[in-house]
Amino acid sequence: MKITFLGAAHEVTGSCHYLEVGDKHILVDYGMEQGINIYENEPLPVEESMIDYVLLTHAHIDHSGLLPLLYSKGFRGSIYATDATVDLCSIMLRDSAHIQMAEAEWRNRKAKRSSDVDEYVPLYNMEDADGAIKCLVPIHYGKKIKICPELSVRFTDVGHLLGSAAIEVWLTEDGVTKKLVFSGDIGNDNLPLIRDFETIEEADYVLCESTYGDRLHVRERVDYVSELAQIIRDTFAKGGNVVIPSFAVGRTQELLYFIRQIKANHMLDDLGDFPVYVDSPLAVEATGVFNKNVYDCFSDEALELVKKGINPLVFTGLNLSITSDESKAINFDNEPKVIISASGMCEAGRIRHHLKHNLWREECTILFVGYQAVGTLGRSIVEGAKEVKLFGEPIEVRAKIMKLEGVSGHADKAGLTKWMLGFKSDPKMVFIVHGDDSVTDTFAQYLHDEHGFNTYAPFSGTRYDLIADEFEVETNGVRIEGAKKKIRTASTVFERLLAAGQRLLAVINHNEGGANKDLAKFADQINSLCDKWDR
Repeated sequence: MKITFLGAAHEVTGSCHYLEVGDKHILVDYGMEQGINIYENEPLPVEESMIDYVLLTHAHIDHSGLLPLLYSKGFRGSIYATDATVDLCSIMLRDSAHIQMAEAEWRNRKAKRSSDVDEYVPLYNMEDADGAIKCLVPIHYGKKIKICPELSVRFTDVGHLLGSAAIEVWLTEDGVTKKLVFSGDIGNDNLPLIRDFETIEEADYVLCESTYGDRLHVRERVDYVSELAQIIRDTFAKGGNVVIPSFAVGRTQELLYFIRQIKANHMLDDLGDFPVYVDSPLAVEATGVFNKNVYDCFSDEALELVKKGINPLVFTGLNLSITSDESKAINFDNEPKVIISASGMCEAGRIRHHLKHNLWREECTILFVGYQAVGTLGRSIVEGAKEVKLFGEPIEVRAKIMKLEGVSGHADKAGLTKWMLGFKSDPKMVFIVHGDDSVTDTFAQYLHDEHGFNTYAPFSGTRYDLIADEFEVETNGVRIEGAKKKIRTASTVFERLLAAGQRLLAVINHNEGGANKDLAKFADQINSLCDKWDR
């Protein structure tokens, strides 16, 4: 019975943890890395086809984004997640596949122009995303289920995103049961749309995120509605646009909630029924998922509106841009407007086009409303870059750059502490993950010194024996020289062929004990295939 830390170890993105219990192989999250890559991540300890189950904390791509890759390399197990997470993944994983395929198409066109003959193969394709989606199994909040004799789980609302959960995991081996709790991403207090996090009373081991483990968002509650209204008023007075890079799932819906309040409370009536554009097909689909999961996930305040027959995410002047032509038309309209577009860190998507058209305009405001990872375009702009490159063209930054302080889907240091203090008795060990390099150590030290927890911030590759209650492998992390940007590395065609071969071996092993007649037929089919391709 062991846990191996693979991703989001002394880093914020790419969450992935590997569990061994009996003969079962389990992943908790399998996320994509974003931003700057400081440390090498250890590969999966077993072939993808050997993974039996995935437990998914929530739908954000840094927790779910490599599930289609897992499927492409032979995984055919079950992926357990909450109802809302399953709904969101059904659109987000397809969107991620679309990005991978579009990037491959662009790179291959570029390669042809430069006589580069190597084909760029996407990390995964739409077929892989659809396959992973079919593996998703929805679970209701608060319901403990026994997946197999070695594994039971329960998902608890953690208030970070629609459907987000901390996962309680019971592992049983040789008559010994240990309980682990994976925090996932813990939500900020008093989010406008979804419920606050719930706490958990007991665990043997806890994995706690630490994204904002070294800071407090705000000392006093900020009136985000009034602040956003003032930003819109000031920008429109200059004839400019308010451009908001926003995460398509979660943050966009919160902004719609705020703007509906601005209009309902007549705070900007002198500006007329000003237009608001949501320019992200993913955000539009995600908003539909939010409306579907009202009663399971919405806050009491939002539910009160629903009970009155008011959709908290809809208002007059709202425009949803789906097609590329609709997106392009936004920047040919001179009327001041609010443009909400993805991606939230400005790394991909339509927001880059809106930045190209608005960053150089002094009358415009670029308003950031979420975390900007180190190495992203959004982080560069927030930190005062005077010029950035968009589509190979240098663009001067003349627009007013602002942040809506305190708006975050992540709990700050106080919120993380509150969640940890929900445990009635101290766990044997608290592993601090999902934080910047220094933050994981700082937060681990704080929990130890101020609250008496036994803490440890593991690097990728660290393995802990849960029965012996000791480290089997401790690593110090393999630093990448120059801290290179995390690239969504494409697999080569040959790598996909190797993965197919690994899956074939797994299928052969699964057929052990089958009828001789069927096994002989299977062997003949494999030999026939080998005869065809043996060169």
